[in-house]
Amino acid sequence: MIFSVFWGLILRMDAVRNDWLRTALFRHLPSAGLIETGSLFWLVGRESVNSALLIILIGKEYMKRQIFYPLALVALAGYAAPVQTLEASEKVDKRPNIILFLVDDMGWQDTSLPFWTEKTYYNSVYETPNMERLARQGMMFTQAYACPLSSATRCSLITGANNVRHRVTNWTLEKNKPTDRTSETVQLPEWNYNGVAQVPGTNNTYVATSFVELLRQSGYHTIHCGKAHFGAIDTPGENPAHWGFEVNIAGHAAGGLASYLSEVNYGHGKDGKPYSLMSIPGLEDYWGTGTFVTEALTQEAIKALDKAKKYNQPFYLYMAHYAIHIPIDKDMRFFPKYVRKGLSDKEAAYASLIEGMDKSLGDLMDWLEKNGEADNTVIIFMSDNGGLASEPYWRDGTIHTQNAPLNSGKGSMYEGGIREPMIVKWPGTVQPDTRCDKYLIIEDFYPTILEIAGVRDYKTVSSVDGISFVPMLKQVGDTSKGRPLVWNFPNIWGNDGPGINLNCAIRKDEWKLVYYYETGKKELFNIPEDIGEKHDVAAQYPDIVKRLSKDLGNYLRKAGGQRPVFKATGKACPWPDEI
Repeated sequence: MIFSVFWGLILRMDAVRNDWLRTALFRHLPSAGLIETGSLFWLVGRESVNSALLIILIGKEYMKRQIFYPLALVALAGYAAPVQTLEASEKVDKRPNIILFLVDDMGWQDTSLPFWTEKTYYNSVYETPNMERLARQGMMFTQAYACPLSSATRCSLITGANNVRHRVTNWTLEKNKPTDRTSETVQLPEWNYNGVAQVPGTNNTYVATSFVELLRQSGYHTIHCGKAHFGAIDTPGENPAHWGFEVNIAGHAAGGLASYLSEVNYGHGKDGKPYSLMSIPGLEDYWGTGTFVTEALTQEAIKALDKAKKYNQPFYLYMAHYAIHIPIDKDMRFFPKYVRKGLSDKEAAYASLIEGMDKSLGDLMDWLEKNGEADNTVIIFMSDNGGLASEPYWRDGTIHTQNAPLNSGKGSMYEGGIREPMIVKWPGTVQPDTRCDKYLIIEDFYPTILEIAGVRDYKTVSSVDGISFVPMLKQVGDTSKGRPLVWNFPNIWGNDGPGINLNCAIRKDEWKLVYYYETGKKELFNIPEDIGEKHDVAAQYPDIVKRLSKDLGNYLRKAGGQRPVFKATGKACPWPDEI
């Protein structure tokens, strides 16, 4: 009888697909004790299998072990139902898709969606219907923190490291060229002006493992669209492909853009050559078409999603817009409306960038709904630092007030520089139309996204400082209680203003301490009671100042923070707990 089975296999071998045969052999024969593992791998690992050779090998194992019945069952079962066996071997990965929608230089109040306890003037002026739509479907975070500058935020995001540890304490662009302004009184400390990377070998670079790489290794299809700004030009960190992204749309070293306008080819001359280090690469199909760059990026992202839809795997899309970064170009789809509202040309242009960004969010949400992916996609909305408030060339009105009720803006250690609008939609897990008033910080995105994706027991080459905020998403825990958040920016950014340059800070529970290296000044604010940081209460609460100074100083030393040096004496500026 066994030879009848063999003969039947020989006659029908041409009808049996090799991949089905591999599945059947792997699944059944070893468990029946018929074929040794080594022989099986040799046998099924070949693309072209001779039928007679296959039967001889199986027969040889049968004669050695005198096993008939299991073989007959395997052969007959496999012959009877090859289609079902094939389908059973092709399992669909049902883990959620993830979209991280990161906006550049968007302030806490640059939206019609109120993140405060009351609606402000800016909430009434700007129109962001899709942020409102997302909030109805998810959870708003009213105390989400980033760093005061884009480079630091994005480096914390991709590495999970606090900015004290990764030492990217100013903005990066060209290799081996610090971007600091100089000081007459202090020598600025060394910092990682070449950014971050996944591989060693570049000076002034922090080396870490990307969570995107971990997602890719776990089976996610990874897409980058827009601004990168992880590493300087000609360093391993400049290219998103070096961070685990399988698709890179327009991402490079620069932290800004030459132009939003296709009329100037997003920063390229008629010869096709970039005329700025900020020129956006990879969007040649849109040159001269009248397509604002926010729209071009959105269309490219949707094309990438159309392709991803065909794959049998979840996707991670990092939608990192260049908006609302300078130059404040007019998005003519929305600019006239804001002029009619009575805004100046500068403020109307700024508002048009905001609404263009919001339209992009809506387009992605529409795609998810049309393609049946809305209920299996997590959307995280965030900004990388506070809104620009220190440059009258680009903004009208009194400087440092454009993020009211928050004080100051981009570059500042005050709330206007570090508090961001954040929304998370996670269907089936996050309760729709909810708010969370607990605080978190940008490095927390690293472990959170991995947990959402079901990636556990991963290894990294450096410390991950972030803490998953999944318990807050599920409303089962508070990861902020008693937790210190720390920032260190002992360098000098391009502008001046309240809370800007040469300082560090700690937020713990309701209290926030800001320490200035150059002067030794300490400021203490009760954030829930004084969100605008108008009342320094350091003199009234010396014990709290002392306690927070100690916590801040200890963290700075432990994590490898740096500090300036006085030029007059050659001595380092004191740590906050030394003064």
